Amino acid sequence: MLSIIIPTLNEEKHLSVLLPSIKKQGYKNYEIIVADAGSADNTLKIAKASNCITINGGLPAVGRNNGAKIAKGNYLLFLDADVILPGNFLKTAIDEFENKNIDIASCRIIPLSNKKIDFILHGVANFYMLITQRFYPHAPGFCILIKKNIHNAIRGFNEKLKLAEDHAYVNRAKKHGKFKILRLPKIFVSVRRLETDGRINISIKYILCEIYRMIFGEIKTNIFGYKFGHYYEKIRSQKKDGAES
Repeated sequence: MLSIIIPTLNEEKHLSVLLPSIKKQGYKNYEIIVADAGSADNTLKIAKASNCITINGGLPAVGRNNGAKIAKGNYLLFLDADVILPGNFLKTAIDEFENKNIDIASCRIIPLSNKKIDFILHGVANFYMLITQRFYPHAPGFCILIKKNIHNAIRGFNEKLKLAEDHAYVNRAKKHGKFKILRLPKIFVSVRRLETDGRINISIKYILCEIYRMIFGEIKTNIFGYKFGHYYEKIRSQKKDGAES
């Protein structure tokens, strides 16, 4: 069985697209767990209407770990709410995962954009993931497939890391099994981070992040000032409201 785990916060717009793309899959042996960080919109209503299991979440690493704790599947698939699964994605991914005896995997990414620069940037990311997979694996948190026993062996995502906790996760997991970027399945990903924070700004931060990790190890302080998007905005808003009251 496959457990699909999705951390959310105010994701009604994207979840209403992702969930139907999952329902359309030919592969049906799955459950969907939505780990919500306190949405004020219709995120939970949409999740429950699609028969998802809903639990308390938090920042992405927390939500993923909370979901994994109650997962019934022997495989875990971590997705973000703003991705879309192409037709037959699940069956293609599971088949390759099993046929090649893989234990941890991700896949190549296709931007949900009509801008050439976005395809170039994601093409570079795909190439980097492919050439480093054997010795320094990378897997974006919006698409990680892993055996549950390995997730448990490494005690899940490190919730103390400030950035690249997904890459750190697969690096630790690789010590317990075989990691691979899947050859056949591809996933559609949002470019909203690029739109809001700027393509040059994000690219520079990711490059500096990689250099830092190679030299000093995992990122335990907010040295790059990286904001977890809507999670950060909610926390900032709560602090502002508390100060004014």
